[in-house]
Amino acid sequence: MNSRQRLLSVLDGGVPDHVPVCPDISNMVPARLTGKPYWDIYVYQDPPLWKAYIDAVKYFGIDGGFEMYTFGNMFNDLPRWENRIVKRFDDGGFVTQKYMFDEQKWAPYVDVHTADKPPAEFVKPSNMGLPPIPKKWEPIEGVKQWPEGLELWNHIKKEMGDNGIIGMPSGMKTCLISTEDDVYSFYDNPAPFYAEAEKMLERVRNRMEIIKGLDEKPDFLFCGASGTLVMQTPDIFRELVLPVLKETTKLAKELNIPTHVHSCGPEKELVKIAAEETDLTVIDPLEIPPMGDCNIKELKELYGDKIILKGNLHTTEVMLRGTVADVVRECKKVIDDAGRGGGFILSTGDQCGRDTPDENIRAMVETAADYGRY
Repeated sequence: MNSRQRLLSVLDGGVPDHVPVCPDISNMVPARLTGKPYWDIYVYQDPPLWKAYIDAVKYFGIDGGFEMYTFGNMFNDLPRWENRIVKRFDDGGFVTQKYMFDEQKWAPYVDVHTADKPPAEFVKPSNMGLPPIPKKWEPIEGVKQWPEGLELWNHIKKEMGDNGIIGMPSGMKTCLISTEDDVYSFYDNPAPFYAEAEKMLERVRNRMEIIKGLDEKPDFLFCGASGTLVMQTPDIFRELVLPVLKETTKLAKELNIPTHVHSCGPEKELVKIAAEETDLTVIDPLEIPPMGDCNIKELKELYGDKIILKGNLHTTEVMLRGTVADVVRECKKVIDDAGRGGGFILSTGDQCGRDTPDENIRAMVETAADYGRY
């Protein structure tokens, strides 16, 4: 089997030739492999992150696709915004702030761009010595142009080829409260958050109608968001977002399209809810303590017949700081714990750090191919 066949087999409930291996290298590792300043990738699209990611998938030979989220506003149903430079540093770095055209206002946070790291997001302007509304700004010039919308999606699908699968954004995310400020705002006035949930549900339904009419359907739909149960309690998630997740996964199932949730941090309760109360197909990254609260062997025993589990090697102690022998040992343990009978994809607990040794990623690929045979 090639990577695409292997992943599609698992999503369809089958048992492939061996355990698929999808270490989360969504951002930092692909950007590092380009050898370029990170702002070239994140701001100037030279290359765009999706291209860097696919090149990395081919470089390592992993089963790719789940970790590629950058499709832009492909359905033209999100607020229009423009990124603008509001501060520059002597070393070439800079700070950007988004201007929302539809609402004619500036975003409350800025992004800090450096040469060797992904942008720091959700930074308060005051932390950078900036006012909430910029007194001066400059446009970003020299951004490399690529196709947009569905044309871009088809371009990416062709570029990925048999190296993996390609999803589409469903229009929902599992986390509507993601910052400390959001927590205070929710408890002070929850109405706008419930209004956003309703808007999200409408967006999902509209997108499903579009997807239904496409000649080329996505291999799966993205439904998740990082840190679902970090700032949201399980009760808040149930009231605010679960109805949308239920409807999204139900509509996708009617179209025979699998659904995927990525949500780092505590996730044990989210797995239980998703497996027992929704039609969700696959969930990751199932992080172990202290980053998360998941025991993948336990989750397999409880929910392995209801949902596909994807995880969960520790990204710092094993992938970043560990030796090849450490990686091989942990891969075998996770395969033993969750690989039996299919319904499992070997991955990492969230994103691999920038300096993760290439040989450790390759060790995952080789162990899955050799030890992970059914």
